[in-house]
Amino acid sequence: MTTIHEVAKAAGVSISTVSYALSGKRPVSEKTRRRIEDAARDLGYEPDAGARMLAGRRTNIFALTEPLRADTHAPTHMSFVLATAVAARRRGYDILLLTDEQTSEGMNRVAASRLVDAILVLDVAPDDERAQIARTVRTPTVFIGIPDDSAGLTCVDLDFESAGRLAIDRLADAGHRRITLLGQTEVSYRKSNFPRRLLHGVQDGALQRGVSLEWATTGATTTEPDAVREATERALARGDRAFVVHAVGDVHETLLAVLSEHGLRVGQDVSIISAAASFDTGALSAPIDTIPLVPMQSCELAVDLAVARLEDRSVPAEIYLIPPEYHPAGSIAPARE
Repeated sequence: MTTIHEVAKAAGVSISTVSYALSGKRPVSEKTRRRIEDAARDLGYEPDAGARMLAGRRTNIFALTEPLRADTHAPTHMSFVLATAVAARRRGYDILLLTDEQTSEGMNRVAASRLVDAILVLDVAPDDERAQIARTVRTPTVFIGIPDDSAGLTCVDLDFESAGRLAIDRLADAGHRRITLLGQTEVSYRKSNFPRRLLHGVQDGALQRGVSLEWATTGATTTEPDAVREATERALARGDRAFVVHAVGDVHETLLAVLSEHGLRVGQDVSIISAAASFDTGALSAPIDTIPLVPMQSCELAVDLAVARLEDRSVPAEIYLIPPEYHPAGSIAPARE
């Protein structure tokens, strides 16, 4: 059976644009509408009848479940909240933000009350209890993140494993044989899925390229400058002159400060790559090559998929991985080993 996702791909537009063109809910240019209609006809696409019946009962509200915990790094998480709200508003939906730490309660409540048309899930944990709820409720649910057990779920995220391997490849190509990964806090590797996925990518890349890897967390529950400084000093004493950083901006600045104290210049004596950075690395004291994590990319796709599930319940549950992009800034130095 042809899905709305296949029509969107054939027409070269977003899923939500297909929805608007075929339903007439929002204006679409005549040229685009014809291209979509031609693609739907050629593929034999038939909108889901049940979804059309439910269309008249919609609230035009999406729930966004984002638990705010004591260890939450607010700037990073709120960038995803804002990106989701902007993407939803562009498609005519408002956001109901659920911030209770007991995430299952709010999710069950909005699903049972039919207060929202769809649910978007942020801050996904490895053993996230919201995964099982998503499998049992009728409300379309999209995860921005991937739990360990993703069977039957629709998930969107950066391909963190590929991002980790890409970082190692760039450093190995420059001749580096010893690399240090400055990672997230210790609690992040227990409560969040994405730090472990990037770590696995880095470890896999190091194994494939035959390089020695040291991995250091940057604090117990919050970023600790002393922990970053100690990890950096240990790496330098070991002879490492290549760093992958998957952490907040403060970790980058502490690393740069320690390197400066040792008289080491980024891009000449030392190589640094910021992997899956969700902040503006241009504000750092030195330019750094970056593999960015762009909240708007994953959030827009998640909203598109939620709209698609509303229009066509036959849209398959899949994992949608966004390929990493490499943004050079001159921070890779040829190895002198």
